[in-house]
Formats: sequence, structure tokens, C-alpha cells
Amino acid sequence: MKMYYRIIVSLILLLSFGCREKGCQLPEEIAKVPVTVQVERLEEGFFATKSQQEMAAFIDQNKFFADTYLERAKYKSDSMLVRPLFLMSENPSLDTLAKQAAATFGDFKQEQQQLETAFKVIKYHYPAYKTPQVKTFVTGLGSMGSDLFVSDSMLVFGLDYFIGKKASYRPQVYEYILQRYEKDKMVPAAMLLLSNNFNKTNPADRTMLAEMLNVGKAYYFVKSVMPCVADSSIIGYTGQQVADIRYNEGKIWAHFIEKGLLFEKNPFQVNKYIGERPNTPEIDAKSPGRLGTWVGWQIVNKYMERNPEVTLPQLMAETDYQKIFDQSKYKPERRK
Repeated sequence: MKMYYRIIVSLILLLSFGCREKGCQLPEEIAKVPVTVQVERLEEGFFATKSQQEMAAFIDQNKFFADTYLERAKYKSDSMLVRPLFLMSENPSLDTLAKQAAATFGDFKQEQQQLETAFKVIKYHYPAYKTPQVKTFVTGLGSMGSDLFVSDSMLVFGLDYFIGKKASYRPQVYEYILQRYEKDKMVPAAMLLLSNNFNKTNPADRTMLAEMLNVGKAYYFVKSVMPCVADSSIIGYTGQQVADIRYNEGKIWAHFIEKGLLFEKNPFQVNKYIGERPNTPEIDAKSPGRLGTWVGWQIVNKYMERNPEVTLPQLMAETDYQKIFDQSKYKPERRK
């Protein structure tokens, strides 16, 4: 019986990934939106410095980066920032990470193309949107800078976070979070952060349904701007986890309905299904955490399928969660 189940799940996984590659190209009117992404590999100049004077020049040449990403204001003087940066640049362990990041990401062309696609979609829907500067860096896993930095004017990737399983050093996080620090999940994670600039929420509504749909809208935004990216890369699950969830979607939904969770307001209860956890034992010990966000995404998907006249900006501006839910008519059948 278990073998039969695994075969079915494998087929679902194969079909879901096969379908993802078909029909995911941008419509012509979006593809022709003029967007060019130039990526500045700041780690190259950083590791090329040979003295503190050269490091000071590096900071001076990248003032906005130093101000925002390196948080220069925290230091009483530039010299207090220069010294630890220069020591980092000479650290053999960090040099190893830098080389592994270079080997993993190469010329960054794949990520650059993903960004151009995403920015074309965003600019098509939001014509006033200005493409941010894009930079990469090697942080020493947070010694200087973070995994991702997203603002209106600049996007920075801390590449050493996303090297993956072959890295000599990895982020010090729980294993279920660590699986999100992979190359294929890096740009989707940045777009998820960027969605906050467009995703309107209703702070007065803190129900489970509201929280589910807030995140569901964010995932829908990422899929819209990165249509050829696997759902697993967007939500940060493994491909097998996505296949298992799809197979058990009716069971998962039945749990939310039978337990009367949609309008639950208790933050502790809401966090069980929305927040970071290794699993969701209330449904199944092997199910991943954040299942409520997955369900919210599926509700949004159904809402948009049934309302093709609704644009991406209209969806992102919508805060009537009951309307989204009602019009989605979301009701997956439970498998017997």
C-alpha cells in the first residue's frame, strides 16, 4: 500500500513540474516591456582589496550600499567599519565561501534573467515602478550584511547563504528552514519580500483566514512575476512535500473546516498554521509547517481563476478576505 501511495505521489510530482514548464512564458505585451537588469558583483571588489586604505575606497565607492546594507551609521567612524571589513576580506574561511559562491552562481545569468522577467511583469502592472539596483555580496553568513536586502531602490543578495548543501559553512538555523537556503529559492525569496510593497493588508482583521490570504496573495504575486519557477521554490518546501500536500489537500482543508479554524483569532492557534514550525502535527506528523499559508495560496489561486477580470494590482489591493474566500469557492475533495 505504501509503495502504491509513493508511486501516485511521484506521478503527481512529475505532472506538476512538467506542467510548470509549459505555457509559463510571458505574454508578448509583457515581454516587450523595456527592462534591463545590471548586476554588480561587489564581493569581487571586496576581496580584491589589499589594504585598509583600499577597503576605505571600496566603501566610499559604494556609499549607498554601505549606508543601507552594511548599516554604516552604527559605527562612530568609517575607520571602525573599515577594519572589520578588511579582516573579513582576509579571512581564509570567508574566502572559501566566496569561491564556493562563485562556483555555485557563476556569471549570475540565470538569476539576472529571472529578475528581468519579474521586473517586466511588475512594471507592466505598475508602470511607475522603478527597477532597483541589484548587487551581490558575500557576508560571512551575517558577519556583515544579511541574506537578502530589498528596498525600493536596491536589492542585495548575500550569496553565501544560498550556496546549498555543498557549502563548507551554512546558516545556523533549523533544518526545516535551512532547506530554503538553496540557489533556486533565492530570487523567489527576494520577490516575496518585494511583494510587501504592493500587498495591502487589513491590520484590524487578525483571523486565521486573513493571515492565510495575506500570505497567499504574496505567494500569488511571486508566481505571477516568476511564472516558470516551481511552487516548491516559492514556498520553500521540497518538491516531495509539495506533491504530498497536493495529494492530501482535501484532508488538510477538512481539518481547517472541522476544527472551525478559519475565523480563529487566538494568536497562539493562528501561529500553529501560519508561523515557523518543523511540521504541523495537528494534521499529520509528517506534514511541513506553515500549511495555512499553502491553503491561503490555493484559495487565492481559485479566486483568480474564477475572476479572470481581476488584475494583479486589484488582487494585491483587496483586503476583503471574506470576498476572496467566498468567490474562490475553494473546496478540495478529501480522498478516501
